[in-house]
Amino acid sequence: MSVSINRGFFESPHPATYFFLAANIVIFGLCANQAGTQQIPGALLFRNGAMYAQAIERHEYWRLVASGFLHANLVHVASNMLCLGLWGGHLEKRVGTAYFVLIYLAALVAGSVVSNLTHTSPYLGVGASGAISGILGALLCLRMLAKLDLPLNFFVINIGLNVVIAFTASRIDWAAHAGGFVAGFAACAGLDLIEKANAYLLRCKFPEFAKLNLLLLAFGFLFLVWLTPPDWSLLVAWLAFCLFAIKLADIALACTKGLAAVVVALASANALLLYGLTLKLAPQGCGGGFAPAFPRMRDLLVAICTNPNAASTVMALGALALTLLLYSLELQRGLQDVGFVSASMMGERRRRYGL
Repeated sequence: MSVSINRGFFESPHPATYFFLAANIVIFGLCANQAGTQQIPGALLFRNGAMYAQAIERHEYWRLVASGFLHANLVHVASNMLCLGLWGGHLEKRVGTAYFVLIYLAALVAGSVVSNLTHTSPYLGVGASGAISGILGALLCLRMLAKLDLPLNFFVINIGLNVVIAFTASRIDWAAHAGGFVAGFAACAGLDLIEKANAYLLRCKFPEFAKLNLLLLAFGFLFLVWLTPPDWSLLVAWLAFCLFAIKLADIALACTKGLAAVVVALASANALLLYGLTLKLAPQGCGGGFAPAFPRMRDLLVAICTNPNAASTVMALGALALTLLLYSLELQRGLQDVGFVSASMMGERRRRYGL
């Protein structure tokens, strides 16, 4: 199915694009403030999560993501954020916020892994270039699938510039660019296949807020499993539970007032996740290894360490209330449903095949 989306060269950013823009800029600002200069020292980058040669060997997998939010200097962050602003809006508008986040993170991790594998000497790797190249790869995939109406010169210009810069500029990690680009292309193609399969497996087209929240819950509970430490049986159980939750949400959305039930279920799951994370992480922060610089953060850590059960309960209730507040319009829509909402979501699933 061919879909005409946008013939223009530019597209305004959307929520997830704004979030990643803000996160990268704020983190760079904090690093620059700590360093006292816009040229961030290698030691500071290393402490905050830069990739290095032995990171994967030492199981420091968190660096695969953290390194993508660090930048070496003002030019580095400005050029990456310019590309993110120019390309991110096109992709997020087309695939939605949840799939955009998934593609972005997949390309970020893949770029970090490929970069690590291709370095034979000590190095420090930082920057969002792998993730941003993944956005371009996903856009090209949609163009080849005839599901995006961007002009061909959009890809010729942007890919050409990236290739030239990667091979001519100094200290450009071409492996991260290439790994992220391929991963973004592959992730987009994979999501298209999943959406085609969902035409037979699911009855409803999920609202964007539900897809995004389910994605965040999946990552959150995977992190809890990872802290256990995990074994294969736990990971299989996690995957099975994720698939069960998706199908259960699909059944609920097909029912009258099911949208309201999904909102309440997501709010409860968010509360449960935050409760479990607080209980798991509090002992590590209370052991003296973490000493936040800001007085209010220290006061909060002291309060959590004094009574972790009460703190976890308060944070869980806060997550419950905040989720219900954020989804209040969807909750109201679900409560007022007499069958039209569920019918519209089932109709949307039948109308759409693939991304």
